[in-house]
Amino acid sequence: MDVDVSPNTVLWLTFAIAFVFGAIGQKTHFCTMGAVSDILNMNDWSRMRMWLLAIAVAILGAGVLDAGGLIDLDKSIYRTTSLTWLSYLVGGFSFGVGMVLASGCGSKTLIRIGGGNLKSLVVFLVLGLFAYMTMRGVFGVFRVKFLDPVAVAMPEGQDIPSLLGGLGLDETSAATLAVLAIGGGLLAFCLLRRDFWTLDNLLGGLGTGLLVVGAWYVSGHLGYLPEHPDTLEEAFLATNSGRMESLTFVAPVAYTLELFMLWSDSSRVLTVAIVSVFGVIAGSAAWSLATRSFRWEGFASVEDTASHLIGAALMGFGGVTAFGCTIGQGITGVSTLALGSFITLAAIIAGSVLAIKVQYWRLMRD
Repeated sequence: MDVDVSPNTVLWLTFAIAFVFGAIGQKTHFCTMGAVSDILNMNDWSRMRMWLLAIAVAILGAGVLDAGGLIDLDKSIYRTTSLTWLSYLVGGFSFGVGMVLASGCGSKTLIRIGGGNLKSLVVFLVLGLFAYMTMRGVFGVFRVKFLDPVAVAMPEGQDIPSLLGGLGLDETSAATLAVLAIGGGLLAFCLLRRDFWTLDNLLGGLGTGLLVVGAWYVSGHLGYLPEHPDTLEEAFLATNSGRMESLTFVAPVAYTLELFMLWSDSSRVLTVAIVSVFGVIAGSAAWSLATRSFRWEGFASVEDTASHLIGAALMGFGGVTAFGCTIGQGITGVSTLALGSFITLAAIIAGSVLAIKVQYWRLMRD
């Protein structure tokens, strides 16, 4: 593989995947916070099934790529030998509360920016700032000192196939069982309801799941070098983590702001994470302009402003602490069947449920 060309190929393909993700999100109103809200307020599971369908497709697709030797899920950031359960719980819960206050998660923020929402632009800036502070700043010190050390060592891996392997199953059988049971079960749960079969529901669920799988393939297969000519070690081209990456939207916002702030530093370059941010905004904007749904929108009040600022801060802190967001952990991470991703997913939902109930209580009180 020609390393002079491969990084650009990986970046352009990632941008294309993110572009389609943004367009699909804008068209189908794919939104995790909205999915939870629909259930609590209207007992409507349509958007939740859309999200679960995306998870099912991502699990099945990633499992097929892993089984076929095209990617190695053990080389992602999610499958580790240390289960930092407190970070997952605190970070996930914080993110769940934050996405309700900020009217959407990290991906929804980018989609709304593409649709003309200036509130989301402010959320983007604050989310990125707090994410950076949690990676390398004052909140990073707190995270590393008090949260990350609270962990359970799992030498064989904290993913579900490895846990099944501890029960006596061989590696292939354990992976196949886990992928089919969880991915297949979720797929059946979503598709057995005939009223779910609408264009938007299927496009949002199937499309999002396939795009996560596609990003795994681009980063984990096309971008993989068994031996980089400069370091003589294996490498994944154009990634910030040095491992293969798929869609996630908290740390990438921080990396994007860092690139803009340190533009004159020649060591700062475009990465998979950064181009995915640009791609989602561009895809959403393209769909909004094409359908004439682009609308400028600003804050309605001081309270509205404060809510979005607090929500953005919580998402920036929570997303980095939990190693991902509703997409990064809820779909991408879960597709690896990492136990930590399931813990984070549960914590995000718990946080969002609490925040929505508090908002509803305040509305009724007023």
